[in-house]
This record gives sequence, C-alpha cells and structure tokens, in this order.
Amino acid sequence: MFKTVLFPVDQSREAREAAEKVVNIVKTYGSRLVILSVVELPAEVGDAPPEVMSSPEAVAKLLSEAQSMFSQQGIEAEIIEREGKPPFTICDVADEIGADLIVMGCRGMGLTDDGASDSVTSRVINLSPCAVLIVP
Repeated sequence: MFKTVLFPVDQSREAREAAEKVVNIVKTYGSRLVILSVVELPAEVGDAPPEVMSSPEAVAKLLSEAQSMFSQQGIEAEIIEREGKPPFTICDVADEIGADLIVMGCRGMGLTDDGASDSVTSRVINLSPCAVLIVP
C-alpha cells in the first residue's frame, strides 16, 4: 500500500514523535523510507523559529541522527538534503521519489485561520501529490 514513505524532519518535538509512526508504517508495509530535511535560509536568521534549519551542518547532523535511529530499528533509510521553502520542497521531493505517503508532525499552530494557513503542515496538505499523515 505504501511503497515509498517520505519523512520530512526538523528539530521539532513533533517530528521526533512522528518517527514512531514512521517505524510502524515502514515495518508493516515493507516500505522504502526517505528522510528529508530542508535548509531554509530566512531573510533574517535572527527572526527564524528554532525549528527552521538554516545551517547545512545542523541539517547533516540531524539527518545522520535520524538515519541512525531508524537503523537501530532495523530500517534502512535514504536521506535527502535540499534547500528551499519547506512546504514546496517537501512536495517536490515527494513527487520526484514517487512517494505514496508523507508523514509529518503537527505544529499545533492553533485554531485560527491565520495560524493554520501559515503552517508548513497545512501547506503540504494542500500541495501534496500523495497522501499525508499528520501525527499530533
């Protein structure tokens, strides 16, 4: 059912919590796992929230740690590092690799229209070429 699963990661708690679901899905369906991290270079680095990955070194370390964590679970994962705006890059990579599912953590931006429309998660849901599982 899910031959290829894309798991975009950042430094957020929500991404770490979503990893448990990814393990279950990949093991259940024997899926190929691709871990993605996006380097976003904000206009003003000082204004960036802590989960925005603005350092290639930090992204490389995060991807290596994620790959190692999945390896300990007996899952071989491919890693991809890209630069760009996270929602668009996530959807582009999902299309490129033929992903059947994107698994992401929910940011909990609140129930207002402003917060919901600005979240990466919301934009991925609206732009995705495949199913998206949001882990609360």
